Formats: sequence, structure tokens, C-alpha cells
Amino acid sequence: MPVVVNVDTGSAAWGQLRYSVPEELPKGSFVGDMAKDLGLQLPALAERGVRLVSEGRTQYFVLHGKTGHLVTAERIDREQLCESAASCSVSFEVLVQNPLNVFHVEVAIQDVNDNAPRFLPDNFQLEINEFTSPGARFYLGMAEDADVGSNSLQGYELEANGYFAVEVKESPDGSKFAELVLRRALDREREASLRLVLTALDGGDPPRSGTAQLCINVTDANDNTPVFAQDRYRASLREDAPPGSTVLNVSASDADAGTNARITYSFGKMPAKVLQKFMVDAESGMIMLQEALDFEDTRSFSLAVEAKDGGGLVAHSKVEIEVLDVNDNEPEITLTLVSSPVPENAPVGTVVAFLNVNDPDSGENGDVSCELSGEAPLSLVALSGGSYKVVTASALDREQAAEHRVTVVARDRGRPSLSSSTALVLEVSDVNDNAPVFEEAAYSAYVAENNAAGAPMLRVLARDPDAGSNGRVSYWLSGGSADAAAYVSVEARSGALYAQRSFDYEQCREFAVVVRAQDGGEPARSSTATVRVFVLDRNDNAPRVLWPAPEAGERVPGSAPALEPFEVVPRSAEAGYLVAKVVAVDADAGRNAWLSYELVQAAEPALFRVGLHSGEVRTARAVSERDAPHSPCPLAFSNLLLALVGCWLFVFLFWWLLPIHGCIKE
Repeated sequence: MPVVVNVDTGSAAWGQLRYSVPEELPKGSFVGDMAKDLGLQLPALAERGVRLVSEGRTQYFVLHGKTGHLVTAERIDREQLCESAASCSVSFEVLVQNPLNVFHVEVAIQDVNDNAPRFLPDNFQLEINEFTSPGARFYLGMAEDADVGSNSLQGYELEANGYFAVEVKESPDGSKFAELVLRRALDREREASLRLVLTALDGGDPPRSGTAQLCINVTDANDNTPVFAQDRYRASLREDAPPGSTVLNVSASDADAGTNARITYSFGKMPAKVLQKFMVDAESGMIMLQEALDFEDTRSFSLAVEAKDGGGLVAHSKVEIEVLDVNDNEPEITLTLVSSPVPENAPVGTVVAFLNVNDPDSGENGDVSCELSGEAPLSLVALSGGSYKVVTASALDREQAAEHRVTVVARDRGRPSLSSSTALVLEVSDVNDNAPVFEEAAYSAYVAENNAAGAPMLRVLARDPDAGSNGRVSYWLSGGSADAAAYVSVEARSGALYAQRSFDYEQCREFAVVVRAQDGGEPARSSTATVRVFVLDRNDNAPRVLWPAPEAGERVPGSAPALEPFEVVPRSAEAGYLVAKVVAVDADAGRNAWLSYELVQAAEPALFRVGLHSGEVRTARAVSERDAPHSPCPLAFSNLLLALVGCWLFVFLFWWLLPIHGCIKE
């Protein structure tokens, strides 16, 4: 229902009316009894020439001539008129003649709940691993609602389910977004996907809502270990069985899906002698004989078979093989001591491992030589009794190689020669031998003046190839322009620089700070980078008139009125005669300091003109006898108009050449 908020018609020449109406009223809806509020009789409306004057092109309200009521001229959409502004109103003037009165009318447009919340997009695809811990949160975004106040978006609801809930979060700007919260652990083997409906609600009466679909796919986690069909397998093999004979086939299964259920077979840790004699097919699990057996040497073998799924989980089974014949012994390598990791600054010749090689054969078949295979800064030194030590052959550098892998190969002198091998992995530990290095030696930051204290400026980044605390970089201010620390702060962990206070371009245009990046080693290493901060101008200074002097025309209490500045124009002045020149300056720079001049009003508007950029007041035509002897000519200037390109270049050069006063000195 339209409501008159305020009516003030106490002045004979001015009055103010305030009304309030809801949006979406049909054309011709009643707003207020304007005739009554203005104190006018209905017959006098036409006689006094009452009319509405709107500032814009669109006329939203009209005055009904017969009733004197103010009614809507069309349907008003508040969202189209004022978008998301908290308050919305339409203002216009009412002119009443005979005698002349002017009334300002303001009609507040109240919001109605004519817009439902809407999700963009209306379909969310989420993939969540079944190992995700309860309490995990997933951002779902924010629904849009063009209404304001209580009619705008108020909250979210999620379709009832056993796993997820939705929580409403509020951003610093007051907008509300939804977060999906996992309440109970997922299990892909029980439920591989969920489809839920997310609803956004506003606070209208009745409320409106919008929905979106949540499609949640539960991805598989490797939570099932392979299981062998048997815990222990038994087989027998004749001594005359040729190499390549099938021993038996092992089999395992996995309840997972995809790559997590793909099983590969291999042998576990066993003596090299055993590994040389048997092999297992990685895909089928078929165990086959690789070398002839010797019953007199070994009557049985125990094989450790591993079934590994695609996620790395392993199951073990034992295979007991009864052998009947064939003797074949190969060298046996034993790593007795491995010193790993080794610091990267270890001197050349540092012992990193001891190993022993033994071959039960005799004669040349038991005479074993050992060597290292693979590219690594290691060498093998023979000791007595079949022992060897592995030493560093050159300097180590963890940043180039964090570990070294070599194969220790042992060969006997039998015919044919038999050999065995084992892998040696040497890890290199870090020392603090690298200083942090900035991505750039110098940075530039551009900050507009009048910034808020604490506003981010830029982020510097230094990298340190060392590990652990040796490579953990922190940032500090370390010099620069005088008092730079009072203007800028740096966050120790991230390297983000923030403004400590608001900058004033007119006082300080440029300064520099030095940022030091330091690692956490003992002793610490560091490096520095220079950040040069450039303050950008904003149009925060109004133009100031130098001539005529602002004091002109002021009057001191108790004294005679001050004379306004004036210029004498001869009656014989032709068109273009220079009457005066207005001079103004602006403390800003660049385009913010470009000035233009214009006449506000004049008793003889056709007699004078002012230069847009020069401020020169000249006669627009020849002065005649009919012109008044005194013609006031107020001027106004605007710093919103563009000047000529040449003027811009002059101001730009002038700005760079000006000495900078009040800035931080380097």
C-alpha cells in the first residue's frame, strides 16, 4: 500500500514530498494524494499549470488530472532500476504556477520477493576419494538472488542423506556461500556414487528457492589387500626336469576396482641362489624352473611369492618345492653394513657400505670377483676373506642426485661363469650449501594513493634447493629508503608485502625497500632483492583558483562590503576582445590535473565566452549601447574534461622532472 513518508510545504517557493510504494505495481496504481498533500483544490490543478519534471528520460509516475492522485506510469522493476542497491528511489520535481512553487518529490521503491535464488551452474560434479576423512569440506559456490534485504538469499539446504551435510558460510562482503561437509566415511564398495539436491532459500514470505544437482562420484581407494588362494603351496620336481619346466601356478584375488585390483606377482626377498633357479610370471603367477637343480646340494626350496596390487598393497605366500637333482651354485652376495644416508659434504674415500661374497663351490667355480655396475660416484675396494667395502670415489651433491643406485655384481670363474647381483641404494643427506635465490633481482610494485592500511602490494619469492630447514625460506625487511619499514611490512613465510599506511602521491611518489630471504640452516644463508614501490596518483585534489584571488568578494564583519573583481570592457570592444584570464591549478598529476573552464551563468549569456582550456574570457560579439553597464560573469572549472595531447605531454614531463619533496630518501 503506498505510504506518504513526509510532507513539507512550509515554504512558499519550495516543498518536499516523500512516498513509498512496492515494486511491480501495475500501471495506474495509486502512489499518493498529491493534490491534498500540496493543499490544492482539484479545480485549481489545471488553472495553476501543475506538471511533473523528471530528471531522466523515463517517466515512472504521472499526476491524474481529475483526482489529483499520483499514480504509476508503468510497472517498475526495482532490480532493473537500482540493481542490488540497499535503497532505491525515484525523484522528480512538481512545478506549480500562479504563483510559482517547486516541490521535490521522492518515491522510495520497496523490494518484493519477485526473484528466486539461482545457481550458476545448476549442476556440480565432485569426485571424492573413499579415504577422505570426515570433516572434509568442499566449496559449492554461491547462488544468485537479485532481491535485497530479507528477500535475498538466506541459506542452503541439502537433500537428506547419510554422508553429507551443507553449511552456510558468510564472506566479508556479506554474501552467503555453501560448503559441503563430509559427516561419515565413504565406502566405494558399498556405494560408488550419490546424487543429491542442493536448495537455496531466500527470506521472502512466502520464500522462493532454487536447486542444483550434486553428482558425487566416490573414487576407489586401495583398501583391500590381495588374498592368495592358499597360504602355502607344495610341489615336487624331478632332478632331471629341464629348465623351463612348470613348477606350479599361484593365484590371488583383490576386492578393489580398476588398477587397485590389478595384481602382479614377484618373488620376495630371497637368496640370489634361489632367485636364479626360479622365476614367476608377473601376470599369470606361473612359477617355472630357470636352472637345473642339484639334489645332492639342495633337497628343497622355500619361495616367498608376493602378490602386489596397483596401489602397492602386498600379500605373501610360501611355495615349498621338493627338488631331486642337478647341482648349480652361484656366488652369494651379503651386504653386511650400509651407512645411509651420507652427508653430501662427506670427503672422497668415505666408507658407505661393507659386503661379503661367498660361493660354496670349490676351485675356479668358487673363485669370485666383484664389481659395481651403474653410474655412481662409488668404487669397490677388496678386503680379505671375500669382503669388500664401498667408498665414495668423488664429491657428492644432493641437489644433483639425492640418491645413487648401483648393482653389486659377483661372478665366479667357473665354466660357464655364474654370477649374482644385488642392488645398493645410497641416500645423500643435505647440508646447507645453497643460499636462497630470488626469482628476480629487483621487483616493482604499483600502489594507488589513498590505499587502505594493510593492502597487499606484491609477493616476492626466493627458492632454496636445500632440503628441510636448510631450504625453508623466511623473509625480512633489510634496509632500503629511510623509514621504509614504517611504510611496508613483509610476511615472513609467504614473502607477501603489505602497505603499513595510506600513501599520498603528492608527498611521496617512489621509494625502495630491500627484502632479505634467509634459510633455516645452521649457519643460515641469505640473499636480498630490491623492491621499488611506485605510488600512483588519484584525483583526490580539487582545482584551486589562483586568479581571481579567492579572497576577492569576501566581506569582513563590521566593514564595508568587499568589491568583487571586475574588468572594464570598452563599448567599442569587438568580438573576441580579451576581458580577463582565469588561472587555476590542481595538485594532482597527469589527466587528474587537466583543467577546463566554462561559464556557469551570465546576465548577458550571448556577450561572453570562455576558452575551454585557456580560461580566457572574451566577448562573443561586439559590445552595443544596449548592453548593461555591469554584467557579472561567474565561472566554473572542471577537472573531468580531457586536454590536448600536447598539454598532456607537457604535464607528463613536468611531473617526472619535479623534485620529490616529503618522500622517503634512499
